Amino acid sequence: MQYLCLAYGEEKDWLALSEREQKALLAQDEVLRERGDLVAAVGNCTTLRVQKDEVVTSSEPFAPRRAPLAGFSLIEARDLDEAIELLASTPCAVANGAIEIWPIL
Repeated sequence: MQYLCLAYGEEKDWLALSEREQKALLAQDEVLRERGDLVAAVGNCTTLRVQKDEVVTSSEPFAPRRAPLAGFSLIEARDLDEAIELLASTPCAVANGAIEIWPIL
């Protein structure tokens, strides 16, 4: 089964980690890439809406959240338990962030 994983985290929490800790966490992202999973950081968002036939954009995210979206991955896992196991050692999970795991239907 495929899962869309949205990683949230504050840059200050990442920068609080030692260089050694950062490298170890980034190595887990590389493990996912080597498995063939897609893992990427993200930049600033643009939110698009169409209101009364007019295209409206903003630089604000659509959904409120505690921390900014830092990246995403699209992973393959047997089930949710395996997805959790694969993601538990990734940067946002460890560096005081959070990861939403969405099954692809």
